[in-house]
Amino acid sequence: MVATVMNSEIKSAQKSNPLKAHRSIVIGFILLASLLALGALLVPGFVSSQNARSILLLAAFLGLASIGQTLCALVGALDLSIPYIIGGANILLPSLMVAGIPAPLAMLVVMLLGALVGAANGALSFRLQGQALIMSLGVGFAAVGAVQIYTSLGSAFGGTVFAPVPEWLRNISAFNGKFFGLSLPPVIVIWAIVAIALGWFMYNTWFGRSIYAVGGSRTAAARLGISEFKVWTIIHSVSGAMSAITGMLLLGFSGGGFVGVGDPYLFTTVAAVVIGGTSLLGGAGGYGATVLGVLVLTVLTSLLVGLGLNFPAQQAVVGLLIVPMVAIYARSPHIRNQI
Repeated sequence: MVATVMNSEIKSAQKSNPLKAHRSIVIGFILLASLLALGALLVPGFVSSQNARSILLLAAFLGLASIGQTLCALVGALDLSIPYIIGGANILLPSLMVAGIPAPLAMLVVMLLGALVGAANGALSFRLQGQALIMSLGVGFAAVGAVQIYTSLGSAFGGTVFAPVPEWLRNISAFNGKFFGLSLPPVIVIWAIVAIALGWFMYNTWFGRSIYAVGGSRTAAARLGISEFKVWTIIHSVSGAMSAITGMLLLGFSGGGFVGVGDPYLFTTVAAVVIGGTSLLGGAGGYGATVLGVLVLTVLTSLLVGLGLNFPAQQAVVGLLIVPMVAIYARSPHIRNQI
């Protein structure tokens, strides 16, 4: 009954003012179009097919890493363990292959370990929600530290693993030929399929709606029989698994394991969620909005690189973009106050 009332109220509000209801999407498309126009004017070859391929390739890695961050944001949480699980997976996979474990089995082990760390992160964060942010950071430190200890046994290169990367893994992440008739690395197609599947799942399954219910109103969700603890644990587990998958795909892209490969994803996943318009208070937004935020962030980074800006200058510009975006979205009343 509560869910029916909530859905009817939201739908009626969207019908009465569709522009306001989808303001974040409109803003995102305007930003993306503006950046593409600026790039075409200021950077030679910015709108070329080769540059578009590079942008989509980098966006795919960020997009996959941002899945867990989006799900966590929808319940009012943030997962700061993502970059550390990415880095840990990036060095653990080649280390397991060097130990003689077949690559497919090693990838499965790494993914399951990522999911396990995520589940622990979710359970601890839920129990200590006042310190959930620091808790996720601590879990990430512990996980990557444990992996570094394991991979450094008998090696003089802590944090770096040298091992041959299977050709098929390289092809997934950095293929230069034709894939189903498209000149795109398979990881881009994989990202597109995952994004579509996740969008369908969020709006057409009980668990997907449960995530929005918990983020929108914990009291209403509890009255519907939704376990908030279960939702928190599962979405953090998904976040850990997707982070591990991203770390393994980055191994195929770079060709070598490096624990610091996940460092850029510490705040870029949060930035993509924010720029896309998903509320960090929970209950509003979705992965479709994050995809738009990922594209905006990646195109902006490509533009700044094309203009010759160094990394600190790029960070400053991205920060200047995030501040007004947060200010704009913060003016929208939270879903709990709209019903």
